[in-house]
Amino acid sequence: YNTAVVVVGATLLGLASGVVGAFTTLRKRALMGDALSHASLPGVVSAFLIAACLGLHERSVPILLAGAALSAVLGAVAVQWITRATRLQEDAAIGAVLSVFFGAGIVLLSVAQALPGVSQGGIRSYIYGQTAAMSVADARTMAAAAALATAAAVLLHKEFTLACFDPEFARAQGWSVGVIDLMLMALLVAVAVIGMQAVGLLLMVAMLIIPAAAARFWTDRLGAMVWLSAALGAAGGYLGACASALASRLPAGAVIVLTSGALFALSMLLAPRRGMLAEALRRARLRLRIRADHALETLIVAEQSRAMAEPERIGPALRMWLSAQSLAEWSGGRPTLTDKGRERGLRVRRNHMLWSRYLTEHADVAPSHVDWTADQVEHVLGPETTARLERLLAADERAGGAHA
Repeated sequence: YNTAVVVVGATLLGLASGVVGAFTTLRKRALMGDALSHASLPGVVSAFLIAACLGLHERSVPILLAGAALSAVLGAVAVQWITRATRLQEDAAIGAVLSVFFGAGIVLLSVAQALPGVSQGGIRSYIYGQTAAMSVADARTMAAAAALATAAAVLLHKEFTLACFDPEFARAQGWSVGVIDLMLMALLVAVAVIGMQAVGLLLMVAMLIIPAAAARFWTDRLGAMVWLSAALGAAGGYLGACASALASRLPAGAVIVLTSGALFALSMLLAPRRGMLAEALRRARLRLRIRADHALETLIVAEQSRAMAEPERIGPALRMWLSAQSLAEWSGGRPTLTDKGRERGLRVRRNHMLWSRYLTEHADVAPSHVDWTADQVEHVLGPETTARLERLLAADERAGGAHA
């Protein structure tokens, strides 16, 4: 039963973190979650000390959460104030606030450790996380956070989108970007504080950043990224909690973060648009296309000069590709262009000559550099660009003839 509670709670935490983290990442405030997590430490310890002095149960979850939330809010306000009142960039302000608040928390923690007859177990669960001890009430809190984050993503989708991508336009439309940022920071504080008990304040930042960063590899659309980030966060929480249940000696919070990291690594490698493998494949195809264009251009020049092309300049891999694309045929070890290959080779040759002439006459490029520069561009000139170059150069010729 307890394992099911942990799995459900971790899944809901991952979902909420993914939704909020997507907006904060796009707002270029990914590290704000790190600052708020570290800034909550003095609040947790202060609440612990106050409860101990008043004779209350010092490890009461509501008391510690209230202290953490208050301290995190103060940290967020401090970052915003430093950024607006000084010339410091936000990353410098985050670093300063993070360090000062965390240092204050360590000092207060040493004071708490010196108190006689007081156990610091409740504090340590917030620093390092204690997912395995999650209760039904904690799971309900995670569910509330997930519902709040999802509702905010739906109801404030337009406002968050404007603040993330075009804050100046949002101001022109009458929206208060400061208020929108405040709502986003409130969501971030809520999720960060609630999640600390599960994965700890040191690892909570990973739950906020990793799912959003992984989702960015898969899509360029905001809506898709938000829900994909939520799905990846939930998957990381679910799989990590299940893995930690099977390996009970391993800390559940760390296993959840490592699982999310594995999903990030898979996304970085396998995503079809931005993944490393897809990018490497696109680069390889582009290199092969450029080599094929060079080979076709060489064959065109050989045809026009009635010379024999040198077959050794065309490697086996390129020869197979040209044959597979029906661009050239080999007979007796000698290449012969097909109609399709001749058409493409003439187009590449024409683009090269057009671009070379444009660079010489309009861009003031030295003739000694024209061939190299044209070689970088001729393979990506589309029909529209080629037509514009032809019209421009034709107009120059007419103007020159009229002037003469």
